Parts: sequence; C-alpha cells; structure tokens
Amino acid sequence: MGSQSYFKVLIICLVALIGSTQAQLQLGFYTQKCPKAEQIIYNFVREHIPHAPSLAAALLRLHFHDCFVTGCDASVLLHSTGTNQAEKDSLPNLTLRGFGFIEKIKSLVEAECPGVVSCADVLALTARDSVHAIGGPYWNVPTGRRDGVISRAADVFLSLPAPFHNLTTLITLFNDVGLDLNDLVILSGAHTIGISHCSTIATRLYNFTGKGDTDPTLDSEYATNLKTSKCKSINDNTTLIEMDPGSRNTFDVSYYNQVVKRRGLFQSDATLLTSFATRSIIAKQLQSTQGFFAEFAKSMEKMGQIKVKTGTQGEIRKHCAVVNFS
Repeated sequence: MGSQSYFKVLIICLVALIGSTQAQLQLGFYTQKCPKAEQIIYNFVREHIPHAPSLAAALLRLHFHDCFVTGCDASVLLHSTGTNQAEKDSLPNLTLRGFGFIEKIKSLVEAECPGVVSCADVLALTARDSVHAIGGPYWNVPTGRRDGVISRAADVFLSLPAPFHNLTTLITLFNDVGLDLNDLVILSGAHTIGISHCSTIATRLYNFTGKGDTDPTLDSEYATNLKTSKCKSINDNTTLIEMDPGSRNTFDVSYYNQVVKRRGLFQSDATLLTSFATRSIIAKQLQSTQGFFAEFAKSMEKMGQIKVKTGTQGEIRKHCAVVNFS
C-alpha cells in the first residue's frame, strides 16, 4: 500500500508539473507548429499601418480592452448572439476599431496553418507590431494563448478602466489584474496616440457637477478651446478629438507634458496628478523617451499575460468573431 500511495502521489505531482508548464506562454511558441505565423503578421502590419497610422492606436486599445475583461483571450472580438450581448456591444466598446484588420490577418495565418494560431495571439502580436510600425516601442510577446468562448457585455463595466475613473478606482482595477501603480501610469502613456469622441468628455466640459460647470482640474484655456473649436455642444456625439494634440500618430512622451499642463483629455488622465507617487513616475518618463519606451515595453508584456488561457483551456477559433461550435 505504501508503494502504491507513493506512486499515486508521484503521478499527481507530474500531472501538476505538466499543467504548470502548459500554463506558461513562451517566445516562439509557434516555431514548430507554424514557423511563418509571426512573420505573416509582421509583414501585413508593415504593409498597411504606414498608410493608416491611426489604426495603431485602435489596435492597441483593442488589445487593452480585451485583456482587462476576462483576460487576454480575444473575447472582445466575439459577435453577440440571439441570447447573449458580447463585450464588443457594450457601451464602452462601441467605438472600438480594427476588428476587420485582425480578421484579415487571422485568415492569412489560417491559410498557412489551419487551427493552430489563436486570435488572442494574433491580437497581441498585431498590437505590438502596429505600435512599432509608427516608431513606438517594441516589446516581447510570448505566445501560446488560447481563445475564450465566453464574452459578456456586463463584464466590461465590472473590469474595464473608464475615462471618468479616479485614481483609487483605477488602482483597484489595475491591481485586480496584477498590474501596479507604475503600470497604470506607464500604460496611460498610450494616450500619446489616438483619438477620442466629444461625448467622452462632454460632462467634463459642460456639466461636471450637474450645475453646468467645467471640471476645474482642466486647464481653463484648453477647456475654452475645446468648447469653441471642437466640442461645441454637450450633445456632440460625433466630433473626434486628438488625445495628444499635434502628435496623435507619434509615440512619444508629449502625453505626459499635456498631463502636467492639466491638459489631459480624460479625468483618468488628470487624476494622475493627484498623488506624489504618480507625479514622480510622470516626471521620470519626461526625462527620456527611450526610458519611457523601455518602461512601456515591460508593462505591455505584463498586460499581455493577464489571465491567459493556455494548454487545453478555451479553443483556437477558426474565425475570430465566432466560437467554433456555433
């Protein structure tokens, strides 16, 4: 009985070890199964992003919105069904772009290696390559993610950081997915590229406390400029605004300059000035663009590993918008 018990324990330990090994992402995961996968993604991005640089911000945002809700499992790419409203159709995600771009890349990879490369890995690699294609930082993307089969709009409101969140709420949401205060400030630096809609800041400009006032933490000259030349009405739902005026397609530290001048577009940008710790992190980024790039790379690699599905979890979708059994 003693030897049998020992053997059972040994088997259990080996299974646990194998499971632990499978749960780890790794660089070059597809080297044997689909050696051309990453090059196919890189080539497509390099061919198209220079002609549509604004897509880099959209694809990075898509990756961020995916990872914060149920982990980096491409659940944000799934369509709603007759019985379920998916993440992409929740209010915070209605302005997401880049779905067709990801689906096109997925089709190219599928043609090369059917059923091998996950949509989650395609999204993670595409976000990295797109940012790098416009002169931004390059970061490691270990692969081996699998795709989730569940996507619920309600989960978005529970997990996704919002433009109106204060520092306490942001810290909580980042900590919930294993990211710290430094990651919060560094990843906010992604606002150096891209655009937003007037509807996102309408309340901040026109009715901050419900009395027809403007957020006092927003530079008054900037606020006036926004109201007279961009967002001329609280009901403007269509006008686009640069997150980092003058350099929305350039990945640099100018976003932090805007924040220091109290010209961060969102309340979530302005709140980075409300603590000594976050102000210190901002000051450090302003010392060196390359330093910021290095920090951003580290934080993106961490973010890309949030609650990933590996091994036998989830599936490898044939099409990113639908699960395989639908």
